[in-house]
Amino acid sequence: MLSLSGERTDAKGIIQEKSNSDNILRGTSTLKRGFAHMLKNGVVMDVTTVEQAQIAEDAGAVSVMVLDKLPSDVRKAGGVARTASIRIIEDIMDSVTIPVMAKCRIGHVYEAKVLDETNVDMIDESEVLTPADEHHHIWKWDFTTPFVNGARSLSEALRRIEEGAAMIRTKGEPGTGNVAEAVTHIKKVNDELRTIKSIYDSGDDQDLIRIAREFKVSYDIVAKTAKLGRLPVVNFAAGGIATPADAAYLMSLGCDGIFVGSGIFNADDAKERARAIVLATTFWNESDKVKEAQKMIDERQSMLGLDVKTLELRMQDRGGLA
Repeated sequence: MLSLSGERTDAKGIIQEKSNSDNILRGTSTLKRGFAHMLKNGVVMDVTTVEQAQIAEDAGAVSVMVLDKLPSDVRKAGGVARTASIRIIEDIMDSVTIPVMAKCRIGHVYEAKVLDETNVDMIDESEVLTPADEHHHIWKWDFTTPFVNGARSLSEALRRIEEGAAMIRTKGEPGTGNVAEAVTHIKKVNDELRTIKSIYDSGDDQDLIRIAREFKVSYDIVAKTAKLGRLPVVNFAAGGIATPADAAYLMSLGCDGIFVGSGIFNADDAKERARAIVLATTFWNESDKVKEAQKMIDERQSMLGLDVKTLELRMQDRGGLA
């Protein structure tokens, strides 16, 4: 059953249409969050070309995320990136049968409006691109298309959900081939969920109000999340995932699925690695299957990794204060 914690029934993005004698509503929380639920236990792959999108689909990806540059290439370009070419997005939409997502800059309402008009299946308001607004995220309730947002903590995740996000991805550190930050973020979210769950179970409403103030969100969404014991929307892991074992480990920590980009298409064995990561994500709780997936790749063909501690640009920090 879908949780509708943080829902706004007066959202401007809800569109009513008539089909024969039936009234159809688009852009509701049920539809937006339901779409994300349909992707659970799957892999979303970052792509920049039609060829990469076809590789992703053939490998069994549940969706593709279209970018102008992969996160590792954004680093090489000095960290500056904007939404992908609409022509490339439309070409990819015409070439694959799986859902197509695309990224917009944090706070850039008109990039999001353009993607909404393009009819992509989901918009990622992403720190991988250069933020347009360091202090405000997009008010996602005004859009019919569902949004995904990154988060490093429970407070960030709940703020994004109250703004209308239908899906969360724990940020990690994209374009590094280093899974450490993705692991850190999902563990932090899990620890904070356990904390508010224990407070809720003890009946201490006053402490939940304190948490809501610290998180800068409403008491209602904290209480409902605490009751659930998990985020009220689907949560995928992202950032630095490069191997099947990385994907399986994050799934074992409670993630609902995986975003992966540079880790595949900056490796020399992209096709095999894509298939292997999908296999390991699907069968993450069967170690023999994960072993077979790991055997499909060669570490000597992996992308070169980066030590997160020495990075000048930490994408995960962008938009994190809002």
